[in-house]
Amino acid sequence: MKQKVLKYYQHYMYLMGFAGHFVFVLQALKIWQTKSSADVSLSAFLVCFWATCSWFLYGLLIDNPVLIRVNIFGIVAGTICLGMIVAYA
Repeated sequence: MKQKVLKYYQHYMYLMGFAGHFVFVLQALKIWQTKSSADVSLSAFLVCFWATCSWFLYGLLIDNPVLIRVNIFGIVAGTICLGMIVAYA
């Protein structure tokens, strides 16, 4: 029973992980549409990006595929967003 619940919860965590990191994508779209990153707090963004990188490294250390995969997505999306923040500053 516990393994079955864990399997379903891992699927849920994939969904939540990608949804949580989708914020980077939405922020990048907003910057691209307005051609301005003036409303973005660079320090707050960097803290969130650092946390994403830290969760990715933790996932590698404990060999957890959910943490690894969703945080790779977050790092890629965050890097694109960071590039747009710098480009439209």
